[in-house]
Amino acid sequence: MPEGHTIHRIARDHGKLLVGMPVGVSSPQGRFSSDAERVDGTTLERIEPYGKHLFYFWSTGEIGHVHLGLFGKFRVSTDDDRPPPRGAVRMRLESDLATIDLSGPTACSIDDPSVRTGILARLGPDPIKPRQNPRRMFDKVSKSTRGIGDLLMDQSVVAGVGNVYRAEALFVCGMHPLRPGRDLDPAELEELWNTITTMLRRGVKDGRIVTVSRAESGVPRGTPIPRSVATYAYKRDHCLHCGTEIQRLDIANRTSYHCPTCQPR
Repeated sequence: MPEGHTIHRIARDHGKLLVGMPVGVSSPQGRFSSDAERVDGTTLERIEPYGKHLFYFWSTGEIGHVHLGLFGKFRVSTDDDRPPPRGAVRMRLESDLATIDLSGPTACSIDDPSVRTGILARLGPDPIKPRQNPRRMFDKVSKSTRGIGDLLMDQSVVAGVGNVYRAEALFVCGMHPLRPGRDLDPAELEELWNTITTMLRRGVKDGRIVTVSRAESGVPRGTPIPRSVATYAYKRDHCLHCGTEIQRLDIANRTSYHCPTCQPR
């Protein structure tokens, strides 16, 4: 499932190809046809990312909602000859600049604005967005007996954090993933929020997840840091800092990675 930085990149990149112009909206697969007809040919005013959700503001006053889930993906074509749909395309967006196909999303709909309001009300703060108040996250974490590794994957606590950023933020902050949320003091909560914010915003800028510095990666300047050495703990066999064997736990139905030396209980 894409993490928050990917969703923000999609909104930025697709916005350049669609926003401010009439957009053809269709559903080659057929499952989105009735919704597509309501906004087909109207102007897309903006695309808003929040956590792992995308909201499309149409000139009709309605708002589209996309959640990619585990299997959703976009395919973008800017060729003069637009390709025919490949596979089960739920939604096709066509402007003068591009054709964008969406396949396999968990959610894809055109709704009254109240639906977006309801979705946002269920989500925690999004660290990528400016002027976010982390107080909602702090309040939920500080009252919970659940492990912080579980809490970070709960989108009602903080929106946009996935499995990679969970592992990496907890490593940088020296927190064991099973440590109860209520055991974190205010300074630790601030440190965790700031770490998550820095990592996710870097992900938007880089277009990929790289949490280590170039010096720590050992990769020469001018050479892309490969995925195998781009993280401290996630999918590593040994800790980048101390060499201890990375341990794996099943938390929130996902494999969590941590160093028992650098992240003591």
